[in-house]
Amino acid sequence: MDTLDEKLLGVFEGKVVRKDLLHRIKKGTNVPTFVLEFLLARYCASEDPKEIQEGLEAVLATLQDNYVRADEANAAQSKVATKGKHRFIDKVHVNYIEKEKRHWAALENFNSQRVAINEKFYRDNDRLLEGGIWAEITIGYNEIEDDDYTFYVEDLRPIQLSRFDFDGYAAGRSKFSRDEWLDIVLRSVGLEPTKLSTRLKFHFMLRLACLVEPNYNFIELGPRGTGKSYFFSEFSPYSTLVSGGQATTPILFYNNARKRTGLVGFWDTVAFDEVAGIQIKDSTTIQIMKDFMANGRFSRGAEVIADASLAFNGNIDHSIEQLVNSTEHDLFIPMPREFDLAIMDRFAAYLPGWEMPKNSSDFLTGNYGFITDYLAEAFHHQFSHTNRYEEVNKRIRLGQNVEGRDEKGIKKTVCAFLKILHPDGPPSDSEFDEYSAYAVEARRRVKEQMNKRKPDDEFARINLSYIAPDGKEVVVFCPESRNATATQHPFRRSLNSGTKENTEAKTRKAQTRTVVEQPSEVAVMVQPEIVSPKEPEISEKHYTIFYGDTGYSYETIFGPYFTGAKSIEIEDPYIRMPHQIQNLVRFCEVVIKMSGIKRIELITGYDDETQKLEIEQKLSDLKQSLLEVDVVFDFDFNPNIHDREIRLDNGWVVKIGRGLDFYQKPQSWNEIGANDLSLRKCLETKVDIYQINNTE
Repeated sequence: MDTLDEKLLGVFEGKVVRKDLLHRIKKGTNVPTFVLEFLLARYCASEDPKEIQEGLEAVLATLQDNYVRADEANAAQSKVATKGKHRFIDKVHVNYIEKEKRHWAALENFNSQRVAINEKFYRDNDRLLEGGIWAEITIGYNEIEDDDYTFYVEDLRPIQLSRFDFDGYAAGRSKFSRDEWLDIVLRSVGLEPTKLSTRLKFHFMLRLACLVEPNYNFIELGPRGTGKSYFFSEFSPYSTLVSGGQATTPILFYNNARKRTGLVGFWDTVAFDEVAGIQIKDSTTIQIMKDFMANGRFSRGAEVIADASLAFNGNIDHSIEQLVNSTEHDLFIPMPREFDLAIMDRFAAYLPGWEMPKNSSDFLTGNYGFITDYLAEAFHHQFSHTNRYEEVNKRIRLGQNVEGRDEKGIKKTVCAFLKILHPDGPPSDSEFDEYSAYAVEARRRVKEQMNKRKPDDEFARINLSYIAPDGKEVVVFCPESRNATATQHPFRRSLNSGTKENTEAKTRKAQTRTVVEQPSEVAVMVQPEIVSPKEPEISEKHYTIFYGDTGYSYETIFGPYFTGAKSIEIEDPYIRMPHQIQNLVRFCEVVIKMSGIKRIELITGYDDETQKLEIEQKLSDLKQSLLEVDVVFDFDFNPNIHDREIRLDNGWVVKIGRGLDFYQKPQSWNEIGANDLSLRKCLETKVDIYQINNTE
């Protein structure tokens, strides 16, 4: 026991545990850490060596008697049948079986998928329905032969704190220095801080960022055996680990059939292990992922808002030196091909996993740290109830190369560090400076890789910087790529695959540009050239509206193609929600102002009969309103349509991936863009405008 142990025990009595006890027990079982420490806190809450030894024996006896191992499932079931009931420690899932219209509990190691369970248990514990939770669970034996189940849940106690005092937690933090608290957090996750540099300590804090900051997108790529997935699989009961396999929209985001939000609605953090193995067969999943990573919301028949952070972990099998010096490859090489630049741009930070130490007993601590469950609850409270963004926004100053998503990512990383290390209040200027520099580096690593992949200069402003307390601008570099020409000045591939223009030619071209010097005292007045206004160009167009773009309105997109049209047909399955119907009204207003169209036809979809009636009422109001301006409006329903298409009787067809609903919801209805759609930020979507032969 050292000085920090004594201080920690004095301030947080009953909330700490010796981590070497955990290591001793952990080696003999695959029970999650927070489960083991739940038992250690119950039986080993003492400083007396004799009582600790007795407590360890009690923990081991509890595990022996109550923890179900996968190969002992048959014996466990037999024990319940013989005794009538028995208490187990196991991971419990609850599944709804559609054909039976019934819920069944499934115990992971008990190996039973049809355990009867009372509604109150999964009503009070939502995560039973999504991913499952570890719990102390009493299983009873049903002796009624006519029933269709053998076992039932008599009692269930989730393994987590029932109440958390955040004010007490913050008050306790105030009694420690920043460096002391940093070491306490590291010891709480089982690491000995005296074996780690400050930079490595910050790396471990970044691994925890997803657990305290909502809608925080993070990626760590590096070699195997560095514990990338540990914090998400064992540290917190509020995170879940998706291990490879197919990532589907119903599982991750929203199940339309069941009208239920996916994993992002039930967990603080959804982490993807072995990102290279993720299979995404539905392009819709990627689009929804982009929307969710951008602002924590998405639309899939219903508007869904969730706070879950997304963490991506994976392995790099290549030399980092080779990758940063390569003209063909970058540090995102393990990612699935479906993860395009739009996904990458939404990462707030890239942790250099190649700097992390390999798992080794040399780095394990034998000192005291928080009970994992207690610290996890502290993080969960801050995730749900505290917001440090405004504090950071007022304090941080960033350089001119920091763009929109750079700024957001950097600020959110600093917010996470404040929540982890300063739950009691603001840090000092020097400490804030450290976090700012680290956050800028973590975001720069993301931007460097995007700049390497993009054939133009969209992401070329990689020299991200911040303003230090002394007023100086500090440009932050990534250590691995600072001297790598291929990363700092990547080769720009020609946008035209047929051209043979090389880098040297581009350089020569740039060098021949005319240099405009400052005007002399004698200036020559030049009459401005009078240019007649051009008519809007009417031609086939194919382009992408990117996330966050402005300047796109129904007038600019559709206006030029209204010429000569008398009727318009709209197919859009998602004219359902109030804002979607409002978009339709706005579109009709544009049609009236800019065209001679006298007939508008709409075909849309619906989720259920109740919704259909609501849509009919609102569209009937619109129909009556259009009749007053001599425009006939007809509508019909088809629940099977999927594509979005707008057809004019002059032969022009406009296809927008999102239909009319490609605008972001304003953060406030009192901000610019709330009413003028040309100033409203957009969601990402493709636009295809083409002409067909109109022979009818």
